[in-house]
Amino acid sequence: MTEVAPLLDHRLPLPGGGRRNLADCRGDVLLVVNTASECGFTKQYAALEELHRTYGPRGLRVLGFPCNQFGGQEPGSDEQIATFCEQNFGVSFELFAKTDVKGDGAPSFFLQLQDHRKGQPIRWNFTKFLIGRDGELIDSWKPFRKPDGRSLRRAIERALDAPA
Repeated sequence: MTEVAPLLDHRLPLPGGGRRNLADCRGDVLLVVNTASECGFTKQYAALEELHRTYGPRGLRVLGFPCNQFGGQEPGSDEQIATFCEQNFGVSFELFAKTDVKGDGAPSFFLQLQDHRKGQPIRWNFTKFLIGRDGELIDSWKPFRKPDGRSLRRAIERALDAPA
């Protein structure tokens, strides 16, 4: 059996108290995004959903992590967030429980992502991280980079074409 890559060696909280073992995602390409419902970038939910629907059958998983650390722009409960995302953007990709993505309260998963970015902290909502089938970070994009932009789409397509 192959060894689980360090980035996939985490169990992260889901709404309602369950946990998702990222090791179960081994072999898939992951697009990890810290999200917020009241942010100027909130409309990116629509493009994230489009990526999920377009590339999901090929092995892309979009993972949304609602976060209230940037300007208090995600004040709702997990249930309110899910309802907002579904009603306004048709979101069907996986949303995790509201999560701190920086600082002492952040899961080690996000601290590892920052380490891979040469220690650069996540500075705002809708920062995007692409993790390959091998569990290694491929690249990250700042919030103003749209999910449906050419750079991110090309990186997703290359990652999906890579062997597991």
